[in-house]
Amino acid sequence: MQPLRGPRQQRLLGAFKALADPTRLEILRLVKAQTGPTCVCDIVDHFELAQPTISHHLKVLKDAGLLVQTRVGIWSFYVSDPGNAALLEETRGLLA
Repeated sequence: MQPLRGPRQQRLLGAFKALADPTRLEILRLVKAQTGPTCVCDIVDHFELAQPTISHHLKVLKDAGLLVQTRVGIWSFYVSDPGNAALLEETRGLLA
């Protein structure tokens, strides 16, 4: 078996690494369950963690391409990246 070296494979590995943390997995599930953008304040209210800790987890998810951030004034909102469906299909192809 050959190692994963291309940019798409590296993105996939980054997503797996980001989702290996249970808090980040729950954050992604929470954001995906919303019908619109989710405010960081609402995400913080869902967990018993400090706001800077949640912000760190959100940055990891954003850097992995799993969330998209929008800023409105001092507020940050997150939505699930629409490319996640393609990422799941790619995962299925690698595991087949």
